Amino acid sequence: MANLEVDYSEVLGKKAECPDGCGLCCLCQPEVLAEERHFFEREHSRSLVRSKGPEPYLALALKKGKGSCVFLNGRRCAVYENRPTYCRQFPYHIYVGDKVKVELDLSCRGVWTEKGVDAKAEAEEIVRKAEGRIRRAVREAGEVYSEFYRNCREAGVLGDPAEIRRMVSENADRFTDPAFIGKVMEMTLIEPSMTLDGIKEGPADMDELNDAAMETAMESMAAEDPVNAPVYCDEEWNWNIFLADGMSGRIDWMVLDDEGDLAKKGSARTSDIKIREPDPDGKEILKRYISILNQRESFLGNVFSLMDATGYEDDMSNAYYGCLSTTVLDILWRASMLDHFMGTGMGERGIREAIIFYDMDRLDAPAIGAFV
Repeated sequence: MANLEVDYSEVLGKKAECPDGCGLCCLCQPEVLAEERHFFEREHSRSLVRSKGPEPYLALALKKGKGSCVFLNGRRCAVYENRPTYCRQFPYHIYVGDKVKVELDLSCRGVWTEKGVDAKAEAEEIVRKAEGRIRRAVREAGEVYSEFYRNCREAGVLGDPAEIRRMVSENADRFTDPAFIGKVMEMTLIEPSMTLDGIKEGPADMDELNDAAMETAMESMAAEDPVNAPVYCDEEWNWNIFLADGMSGRIDWMVLDDEGDLAKKGSARTSDIKIREPDPDGKEILKRYISILNQRESFLGNVFSLMDATGYEDDMSNAYYGCLSTTVLDILWRASMLDHFMGTGMGERGIREAIIFYDMDRLDAPAIGAFV
């Protein structure tokens, strides 16, 4: 794109395919853009609905209001040639913040197979088609980010994102250690502007860390409406939903079928699920994911959003390290929960499955920029 730099580093050297039997992306209610409405209004008017939420938009209906898209039959799209832009873009996300970056949704199992089309080439074509929308978003994001940095300067909490990211990069392996995470979280509360240099972690208080991780994970799973709950597409292509009930202290494991019905598979007390340290090969895959997050513009945008929401009370470095620590704890708790229900372990497989379960939620987190 002329005069507009796009960062493709996250998709460079990657491949992506759409595996038969998955359909995960068809559980996410796709927006129908203005230029796409004519086809659906003419051919499938009853399939158009207003989405729920604070900013409703015209979207395709879901089966029984909570299942997959009404056009998904036998895990195949009945309107594939006319599917909305959202469907065409998945698993690529174009984030506009300080710069434009293409990010890859790791909840899609098709990006883990090392098969399919060249991800960079496909992303470039998607960006080309979205150029007009991206340029509008760049103008809007520029104003929002300028205001954010101005607020940070006035509050005395402005940091250097490049330096903060460098520190994380140098300590990525340490962020896989619960003891280190515990120390970082402790220091974010007592240090006005913390650094990772010189942190010497001692034995971790696993009960305290477990409580912190469980609180974060439970919050994301405590959805009254299953359509808003995180979905984990497992190795057998089952759509798993874990619904947390804070009052009873239980998690119900449900499986969503192709017709939009939920079947209960199991239940557990949250007190029975304990966060555990990953095995060495689990730590390695977690470290790689931490490195990806550390370079995502949407992750930085989420940190900035949290700073804004809390009134610029925390220094940027504290907010960033704290957000990353909470993220890793969430993944470790989800890995422990999947192992409890499915026996996935805490090695490479277990951490990979937790990342697959988690990443869509991470990309959906609030940010001061915008996805196009």
